[in-house]
Amino acid sequence: MTYQGSGVDTDQVVQSLADITKQLRQTWTVPKGQIGSVRLDFGLFANIIEIGNNRGIAMTTDGVGSKVLVAQRMGKYETIGIDCVAMNVNDLLCVGATPLAMVDYIAVQALDPGCLGELAKGLTEGALRAGISIPGGEIAQVKDVIKSEAGKEGEGFDLAGSAIGIVDLDRIIVGERVRAGDVIVGIESNGVHSNGLTLARKAIGQDESLYEKRFPELGRTLGEELLQPTHIYTQEVLPLLEAESGIDVKALMHITGDGFLNLSRVPSRVTFVIDAFPSPPPIFSVIQQLGGIADPEMFEVFNMGIGFCLVVPENQADRTLQLVTGFGKKACRLGHVTDRDREDWEVVIQTPAVRLRGKGKSFSSF
Repeated sequence: MTYQGSGVDTDQVVQSLADITKQLRQTWTVPKGQIGSVRLDFGLFANIIEIGNNRGIAMTTDGVGSKVLVAQRMGKYETIGIDCVAMNVNDLLCVGATPLAMVDYIAVQALDPGCLGELAKGLTEGALRAGISIPGGEIAQVKDVIKSEAGKEGEGFDLAGSAIGIVDLDRIIVGERVRAGDVIVGIESNGVHSNGLTLARKAIGQDESLYEKRFPELGRTLGEELLQPTHIYTQEVLPLLEAESGIDVKALMHITGDGFLNLSRVPSRVTFVIDAFPSPPPIFSVIQQLGGIADPEMFEVFNMGIGFCLVVPENQADRTLQLVTGFGKKACRLGHVTDRDREDWEVVIQTPAVRLRGKGKSFSSF
């Protein structure tokens, strides 16, 4: 079973994005150095608009994907708002920005005050965890557009958001200073988070009873595990970005769609070598076994237990780990950075259990 076979064609996305960005770049008419100028290129986790006085507004937008269908299956909507906040706020962190606010967009098949109330609870909880405000949003009744899962007529909805943050222009982080010898630090995830659910759902198949089945290794039902909200990494990351921390954070990566190939989204021509990957949480082996999914596909699609990565100088790695774990989240040295090898591999995973080489949008075993 593959992501493409489940209906998500990542190769086609690359071409589609090229077509879209070619058009949208024509809107970048404000010269650099003036208010309103675009400071980064397409393809990063967020972009930045100059607002004067060496300040920039970071902007990003994201949704929760087909996790809404899991919520429908379970009839539980109180946590998915946290996912929406997390998917946006975590991306803002990746350019060195401090998140400020988010607006949400809820499209519904039919108005359901109970569902909307639970979504609002999740959005509120997520915003409080992230330290941001939600000053506005939109609810759209589009029953001809939004569809629901079989047996859940009228319960269809979609949830997305757009967030902003603030950053000094001379403290933007995109990874151009990453060099051989730097260390990759990984921070644990809270499970599947909010990506790869299309493949996870296909692995489960049409047996709806599996969502309610309690798996001993999970300690809860499969549906409850899949709905664990995406962790918001502001508490662990923002202190590292302060000058007083003494940490030279060279790159930050939110491990979402494309899995560990997200590491290669830096402009530096280097290879990321992961050689100390911790054992993934049980949910990933459950999904892999249910769908008969190969290792390359798992690491292309899922976070495998690591939801956020940082790249720091080798002599600051221990201090980074100390600061991160001080907030209660597990972290570890995943590996290191090397000069790009002759085969142009961008990410290499070589542990006793897994040996993968990746570039572009795919991994292959070796």
